[in-house]
Amino acid sequence: MTDTTVPPTDLTDIDQIAQNAAAAADGWAGLEPTERAAAMVAVADALEAAGPELVAIGMEETGLSEARLTGELKRTAVQMRLFADTVVDGGYLDVRIDDADQAFALGVRPDLRRYRIPVGPVLNFAASNFPFAFSVAGGDSAAALAAGCPVVVKAHSGHPRLSVATADVVITALEANGAPAGTFQLISGQQAGVELLKHPLIAAGSFTGSIRVGRLLADIAAARPTPIPFYGELGSVNPVFVTTGALDENPEAIADGYLTSVSGSAGQLCTKPGFLFVPAGNTLGDILAEKAAGIGEHRLLNPGIATSYAARRAAILAAPGVTAVAEGALRIDEDGQGWATPTIVSVGIDDVVAQREVLADEAFGPLSIMVEYDESSDLVAAADALFEGNLTGTVHAADGEDSPRLRALIQWLSEHTGRVLFGGWPTGVAVTPAMTHGGPWPATTNDSSTSVGTSAITRFTRPVTYQSAPQALLPKPLRDDNPWSVPQLRTPAGESTNWGSAAKR
Repeated sequence: MTDTTVPPTDLTDIDQIAQNAAAAADGWAGLEPTERAAAMVAVADALEAAGPELVAIGMEETGLSEARLTGELKRTAVQMRLFADTVVDGGYLDVRIDDADQAFALGVRPDLRRYRIPVGPVLNFAASNFPFAFSVAGGDSAAALAAGCPVVVKAHSGHPRLSVATADVVITALEANGAPAGTFQLISGQQAGVELLKHPLIAAGSFTGSIRVGRLLADIAAARPTPIPFYGELGSVNPVFVTTGALDENPEAIADGYLTSVSGSAGQLCTKPGFLFVPAGNTLGDILAEKAAGIGEHRLLNPGIATSYAARRAAILAAPGVTAVAEGALRIDEDGQGWATPTIVSVGIDDVVAQREVLADEAFGPLSIMVEYDESSDLVAAADALFEGNLTGTVHAADGEDSPRLRALIQWLSEHTGRVLFGGWPTGVAVTPAMTHGGPWPATTNDSSTSVGTSAITRFTRPVTYQSAPQALLPKPLRDDNPWSVPQLRTPAGESTNWGSAAKR
């Protein structure tokens, strides 16, 4: 492990990499669902088998703990298995069959059969802060593979050797289980990623990272001669609102949960609560200061993040009206790595709105802003002034609490976030079918999708309809005998004459 660098991909190889992915597309998409699923399960098994080696590399490159990385690797394997079952189930294909109907209400209707097909090769830009779950073999890669798309991953510079090692595990497992060569590839280097995103054989892109870089890549994808969909997860401050009743019920639990959520993994999580709205005149600050003093320093992911965090933290601490509750610290070592303890600051609701240009943006690291409000404060108006789209929004209310003010806040959160939490804390994203990990801009570039949960697969598919096709020429999911046993939504002949009757029941 003495070599700490991975050379960037030679730009002269970009076309061949795209050609390899395109050549694998039909073969990978054409596998029977059980065969594609088995290959994905083999990847999960192989990742777990290689876990000790991969985790050791990850610890060295990222500074994340063994426990954190071990748990994240397990999540990555579970994610791959979940998508394998999704493939076999086939519900994501959204099969709809309209039988031919001579008596259709608008004239003769032909036989129409619709389902979703893979879009083709996908370029996935790996994230820095989740070196397994949102990186080489992470959720975007798993969803695209499940959809039947070849994947090219642009490795993150923050964990290059881990990226190579993980890709080797994935490629070996896939190709040993029937995937064509080129189904999964890895590239390195910023320019290589940009050039491949521009390549006409790439059909979609995905990204997890900063707003600035995500917007640049999204613009490149949109400006191509043939624009392609680009799914970016970018920035989020994840506001949390605590009512007076909730704080009175259990201030210690709120302090513990908040501080754990802010400081975990040194606050380098896209769902970290960046703002906590609490009633003015509370004692929460004293509780937080005492608890924060007992938290040891944690290394930030890389020197670039440390530099950005230092500047963001300094700007927030210097903003008018801001008071340090737990000032924390940032130490830069001889290698430029940053070591941080949590910083919690307090500010009045009027001051935070007045200083929104300084305070409202994400602070990527263990820092959060406690906003104090009084009973006359308009929380919805403040939220409107401060925030755009977010991945999450959280409400802590007392048991049984209900009021027009609380309902208005919940409504606002549902319109501006992808996940509304009641109690609890937004860090920790369950890998499960009902999860939404997305939200309006700038949380993501596409607020109708998610990067976690089984519906993530639909990002890498598109619908196509067959009209009056012979049974023998139909794709298997659309045939009457349904050899893949996928769900089929059928509209029988004669039904149109009753349309509208459901409204009369």
